[in-house]
Amino acid sequence: MSQRSERVPLPCPSCSPEEGTVHEVLKPGGQTTVRCTECGHVHKEKIEAPEEVTVDVVVSQDGDSDKATLTAVADEEIEAGDEFVVETAEAIQQVRVTDLELGPERRTESAEMREVETVWSRVVDNVGVNVTIHPKEGDGRHEQSRSIKAFLPGDYEFTVGETCEFGDDSFEVDSIQLRDEVADDYRHKKLDHVGDTGFAKDIKRVFGRDTTTSAWSAW
Repeated sequence: MSQRSERVPLPCPSCSPEEGTVHEVLKPGGQTTVRCTECGHVHKEKIEAPEEVTVDVVVSQDGDSDKATLTAVADEEIEAGDEFVVETAEAIQQVRVTDLELGPERRTESAEMREVETVWSRVVDNVGVNVTIHPKEGDGRHEQSRSIKAFLPGDYEFTVGETCEFGDDSFEVDSIQLRDEVADDYRHKKLDHVGDTGFAKDIKRVFGRDTTTSAWSAW
């Protein structure tokens, strides 16, 4: 969420008494001292602080949930997919909005902050990505596919056609299934063309083909 800027639009009595220009806040207070960035004129103005609200935030990470609060300007828009930083009892974390609760059984994906009772979110700076690894093709064995979870920074990139190595696991990425709230930010919800890339924080599951050189084991 945005914080109040140290620059504000105001009429300038020297160069623009009718139209607002960008002013730098020099000294905040009841009578705020500002300087016009167009002509340098310094004057005092009464600037009303915007109404603020504080709402509850539920922070989810790998099946666990924690609580925090968020203070924001009352008429600021918030929607699913927005990211911001919150402080929980455990850590300071980057989270992404997944859902907004306006009241009992009232959910939406977009609203003004004044309407929101609870922001539902998930951690995106460090995430666990589910990976399904299919066995090698044409090796004469009949192993089953298996799943692992890779814990990674949210901005880690998976690319279709590239090989990934996590511990003893090595696989070539076949396709990437994206989360619903970010599907519009990509070409398709499922990425399956060589070169398609997705961030770990946006991914629901990665599908890959085993590339380990040793005997593949379902365990």
